[in-house]
Amino acid sequence: MGIVVQKFGGTSVGSIERIRNVARRIRDVHAQGHQVVVTVSAMGKQTDELVAMAGQISDDPSPREMDMLLTTGEQISIALLTMALHEMGLPARSFTGWQAGMVTDDVHGKARIKRIDTEKIRQCLDRGEIVVVAGFQGISEDGEITTLGRGGSDTTAVALAAALSADYCEINTDVPGVFTTDPRIVPQARKLDEISFDEMLELANLGAAVLHPRSVECAMKHNVPLVVRSSFTEEPGTWVKESVTMEDTLHVRGIAYDLNVARIKVLGLPNRVETLSRLFCLLADAHINVDMIVQSEHDAEVIDVAFSVGEDEWKQARNVIEQNRETLGYVKVISETGLAKVSAVGAGMVTNPGVAARMFTALTDAGIRIKMVSTSEIKISCAIARERAKDAVRALHTAFGLDVNIQQEVPLTAGV
Repeated sequence: MGIVVQKFGGTSVGSIERIRNVARRIRDVHAQGHQVVVTVSAMGKQTDELVAMAGQISDDPSPREMDMLLTTGEQISIALLTMALHEMGLPARSFTGWQAGMVTDDVHGKARIKRIDTEKIRQCLDRGEIVVVAGFQGISEDGEITTLGRGGSDTTAVALAAALSADYCEINTDVPGVFTTDPRIVPQARKLDEISFDEMLELANLGAAVLHPRSVECAMKHNVPLVVRSSFTEEPGTWVKESVTMEDTLHVRGIAYDLNVARIKVLGLPNRVETLSRLFCLLADAHINVDMIVQSEHDAEVIDVAFSVGEDEWKQARNVIEQNRETLGYVKVISETGLAKVSAVGAGMVTNPGVAARMFTALTDAGIRIKMVSTSEIKISCAIARERAKDAVRALHTAFGLDVNIQQEVPLTAGV
């Protein structure tokens, strides 16, 4: 038997009884002869509570001190879980991110893993111990405690699986797998048995919260098979891997949505070769992620550029643009909040015409106005008014034949 990495989220360890349940699940995998490494998040809503307490102290707390504060949540989880394993007679040892050799860059709150020194972990595994590692955290080259941002425990688990050449990484959460869309919105959503890395990465980037995009990216880069399953049932879950067997004739495999979208328009930019480079380099230097981009050219001298960002970053993005008005040479900047993005994802899109036509028709028939569009080989995304997001998800899920009561997708019409 090889190495298995198991990750348990905050809901899975949200109480003492749930921690005992997690310990039993770890025991079962260990009993199969596997060497087991476990990554856990903070208990329940503990991270949110710590953030709220910081907010009572300061409106603008130091990023360094926020990392010092937030990493305490995972330390509580790993200690309690290791105690529970001890009570079952299992040899186990807990490590913080830095004790586990998790070396990151120095960007507080959004650190990226640079390398993992696995020597201590391997020594424990060789002694037959279960290793319990705090997710979401690491240490910079100069010894500063860092956090990986929201969803960082997923990234920790997959990075450990890659560094240890694990057989697979098991992501245990509060849902039984990856669905064709959010079943809270569409009760007819299907649970997929398997999905490709490419499709899962697009869904994660487009708002599907079951896996963090960085964790999928890491798994794809290092070819680490993932299985997403529930901490509370024995269902087999969904495998995320390099290649999959297409289910039925589905060209679209899932509908994702993101309610955290804002749009910024920069009007009257000079029509020069370096204009877009200057604009988006400024935003990149501020660590602002840009998504949809639309350029329109009015004449030989002037262009307009519109792009979307997360609504939690639109003020920062606008400030960066306004502070560099002289450098950029634009006429006006305007912004719009209260938007959402709905997306259709599927590897079958690239060889099947008509996906865009069906998507636009479904939204039009539902009376939903499209504000921006972006495409790739395996996805189409539309920015729409946030209040119509759930209507859009339902319409698209049915239009692409993803409801459980639809046995086979209706043939796509000819078109784009």
